[in-house]
Amino acid sequence: MTTARLLHRLSAGSARLLRRRRTGSARLLHRRGTGRAQALRSQDGRLARLPRLRRPAGPAGQPRLTGPAGPPRLRGLRPWLVVPLLAVLLAGCGIRSTQVPTDFGPAPSRVPCALSGPDISTQSTRGVPVQVFLLCSGQLVTVDRSVRIPDGTAEAARRVLVAQGLLDELAERPSAPEQQAGYTTDVRGGMTVSGPRDKDPEDTLRLSTPPEDLTSSALAQIVCTFSDSAAARDDGSVILGGPAPSPLLSYECTPEVRSDPVTTSPPSTAVEGS
Repeated sequence: MTTARLLHRLSAGSARLLRRRRTGSARLLHRRGTGRAQALRSQDGRLARLPRLRRPAGPAGQPRLTGPAGPPRLRGLRPWLVVPLLAVLLAGCGIRSTQVPTDFGPAPSRVPCALSGPDISTQSTRGVPVQVFLLCSGQLVTVDRSVRIPDGTAEAARRVLVAQGLLDELAERPSAPEQQAGYTTDVRGGMTVSGPRDKDPEDTLRLSTPPEDLTSSALAQIVCTFSDSAAARDDGSVILGGPAPSPLLSYECTPEVRSDPVTTSPPSTAVEGS
């Protein structure tokens, strides 16, 4: 064998040996890379299954778990699944869901026909304390007023002065708190009252407007206000009439009149000799 052929075989063998080593190293590296990738994927899967930590805002700053043991997360749910889920949660809390929209506005500021306290304007007025009947929610309700009577006034004149003062208070517009509570009056201003004429009973009160020309509620206000004051007779009845010589009638304030003054007129009887 010549030297050239021997060198050629040695070089060919070395080349094959190098190729085998390279191939083995590549296979080894490929297997190691594949194993590491699988290990990394497995580790990622385990980390994905672990509960996530979320640091809430606030001074405490302590992390809390919001995984399976925490509150339900609705971010990933579809919109058509949120409504049934909320209904189930509300039912479990004892709150009934409603389809009717509700408006939680401010509470009513005042109950009808109920004043929070005496009116300051009436308290500051000096005079004899009295009560007048105003209209509220279709019935008669008393409110506090005062009437000025000069000292030393005779009894007959006193009755007329009290009656005139009550008429003026009935015709006065209710105060702002009374209006807010629903108080109104049907008595019009400008009405005057006078005492008895010839042959009239001493307890007679004659109005400038005949009682039959008044509305039922206005007449009920006047009769019930007079019957609860010094203008009434000893039995609580009130003798009213128009300008002389119109006939006189004796009126009474009954519970039926107080509860429904609009449709119920004060019962009356004719006065003898009038």
